[in-house]
Amino acid sequence: MANKKKEPLRKCVVTQEMFPKKELIRVVRNKEGEVFIDETGKKNGRGAYLKKDRTVIEQAKKKNVLKRQLNAAITDELYDELLSKVGE
Repeated sequence: MANKKKEPLRKCVVTQEMFPKKELIRVVRNKEGEVFIDETGKKNGRGAYLKKDRTVIEQAKKKNVLKRQLNAAITDELYDELLSKVGE
């Protein structure tokens, strides 16, 4: 009987739902105050997770969810980059 690895779950800051880490996008604020997308999921800093869904990202932008979660200014370019990662 093979042991299954536990898949790490994280909560989307917009929908408040738990998802496997692979289904989410991590946005990080480091000690210098820079905010960027963490593709590896392992970079140092305060992280916030967003579901890979266009409507969720647009909702985050409208309600300033990331600004509150990361306590930093979020640029429109970051939201554009997030939308390009989602595709559609």
